[in-house]
Amino acid sequence: MKKFIQLVLASSVAAATLSGCGAKMEEVESAQTQSSTEVAPEATIEAPVEAMSGKPVIYQVMTRLFGNTNATNKPWGTIEENGVGKFSDFTPKALEEIRDLGADYIWYTGALHHAVVRDYTEFGIANDDPDVVKGRAGSPYAIKDYYSVNPDLANDPSKRLEEFKALLERSHAAGLKVIIDIVPNHVARNYQSLDKPEGVIDFGADDDSSVAYARDNNFYYVPGEPFQVPVATDGYQPLNGETHDLVDGTFEEVPAKWTGNGSRAPQPEQGDWYETVKINFGVRPDGSYDFAQLPAGYAEKDFRAHAAFWAEQEIPDSWKKFRQITDYWLAFGVDGFRYDMSGMVPVEFWSYLNSSIKMQKADALLLAEIYQPKLYRDYIHLGKMDYLYDKVGTYDAIRAVMEGKAGTDPLVEIQESLSGIEANMLRFMENHDEQRIASPEFAGNPQAGIPAMVVSATVSGAPTLIYFGQELGEPGDGDAGFGKTSRTTIFDYWSVPSIRRWHNDGQFNSEQLAEGEQSLRDFYRTLLTFSSQSDALSGEYQDLHRYNREQGENYSDKLYSFARWAGDDRLLVVANFAGSDSAVNLALPSDLIKQWQLAPGKYTLTNQLQEGTAELVVADDLSASAALTAPQLSGQILKLEH
Repeated sequence: MKKFIQLVLASSVAAATLSGCGAKMEEVESAQTQSSTEVAPEATIEAPVEAMSGKPVIYQVMTRLFGNTNATNKPWGTIEENGVGKFSDFTPKALEEIRDLGADYIWYTGALHHAVVRDYTEFGIANDDPDVVKGRAGSPYAIKDYYSVNPDLANDPSKRLEEFKALLERSHAAGLKVIIDIVPNHVARNYQSLDKPEGVIDFGADDDSSVAYARDNNFYYVPGEPFQVPVATDGYQPLNGETHDLVDGTFEEVPAKWTGNGSRAPQPEQGDWYETVKINFGVRPDGSYDFAQLPAGYAEKDFRAHAAFWAEQEIPDSWKKFRQITDYWLAFGVDGFRYDMSGMVPVEFWSYLNSSIKMQKADALLLAEIYQPKLYRDYIHLGKMDYLYDKVGTYDAIRAVMEGKAGTDPLVEIQESLSGIEANMLRFMENHDEQRIASPEFAGNPQAGIPAMVVSATVSGAPTLIYFGQELGEPGDGDAGFGKTSRTTIFDYWSVPSIRRWHNDGQFNSEQLAEGEQSLRDFYRTLLTFSSQSDALSGEYQDLHRYNREQGENYSDKLYSFARWAGDDRLLVVANFAGSDSAVNLALPSDLIKQWQLAPGKYTLTNQLQEGTAELVVADDLSASAALTAPQLSGQILKLEH
């Protein structure tokens, strides 16, 4: 396998070189607005231009939890006590059911080899120190070896890469494309790759650690100062105080490196990302850039132009290392990447990396976790991202409605603010960072997610993300140890009760599901399947909410509505976030009626999510309305019949 990967690497590592460095988070964010850049593979490479098409559905799964049927769930439990899911638990039947839910992509969170506490020295893997590991199972975002996968997930750890390759093949056979995480901003403190291809050098191996910053250093340093484990707060103890040979309050790192979230202190705080070290991308400690800038006008140029530009530039060493990593996994068979905390990394790097990826695989899906709206357009147009998290806007606004903290009016301006990039904004109501809808800390009721998901999945042509168990109303309860209630843990050995019931000894069916769980899953299947197949949902959009707040009858700020269409495929979407039914006379402005070329008369509207119809009446003056019953916590997609 290494020889196969080497052939790909050889064609892509021959770019240019420069050194880089990182800065504090706030410095990186301010510096990101200064410029933009992008990378390209060798000019001789030709890739077909294949635009991203359709409206993908992404199913995110915490890989170690999915197949674990051990119900012990002891806080801070060991792998022997609580069990762990395996790559092999994703059977053809399981993948078929995920595909049947409407998914086009599966995102295997935690697949890469991150720091863990379990002893794998018999396989040549160095032990990780619990003093710098979060939880017992470890954070999936503290990558220890970018060229391997988590040994916990393999039936035979010595064949873990082969087992992951087989999982990719099963996923593809089921009609699912595969996404994995790349975490450019930071790596585990104990980074050490055992499986890197020949010619690849580990992060930091050639660094000059006598200086805080050098362009080609991979890390930032605190010269002359050793790293010190944070002072524990709130009673925290590694492994909950369990005796362990390596738990002694120390971790040898001389000199200390900057911590992943940008802390420059040799002893970071407990709340810092102390288990990780920050990667240097050529940003000097003062926030200035140590790499070339893209010329004016490159926001309008495609990935080929970006690739050609970077082929002529020197680039920081860390940039090249991440290109080697993505080249490796593309050759391995993955179909895209979700980039962790991409807003903490200069957009120029994304231009370089993503144009390189697109030159090799133009339809690779590239998804950025980012929370800075001022950077959205740069990261799309200059960074060549396909999709960005729409958390700060749409998610936060919908959540406020669900929690009764706000009405739906702010959604109108949020959608207007995304004009031109709305199809690039990933929509979701759950992921591994967010609280479960059904948790008491959020909505406390999985049904509250129905209007939220109808809006989220239909308001634009962007992809929809579903987090495993969301479709079953998983509440995320149970204190797992490091991971706390309301968010399904990503740090501990644990199992997910709703997924266990659906698993049903490998049958993946409804036999053990409660009635509410099965009906909710049916709703998600109907919604996601429709959303991915509808031409209208990748077409035009017109807000109806503001018009109805002024003109509609009995239309409150617990309702939200809009129109979507493409050609003769015309839809009205109406969501009711209230805990009571609403009888509303939905008004349609005459300009929409003209665009739809409707003559005066009566038209049938057919609900696409459940049985039922309504009537649209168009008057002689082209004013129009539809008398609707909007049940509590519901969403309707009404299709205009020809």
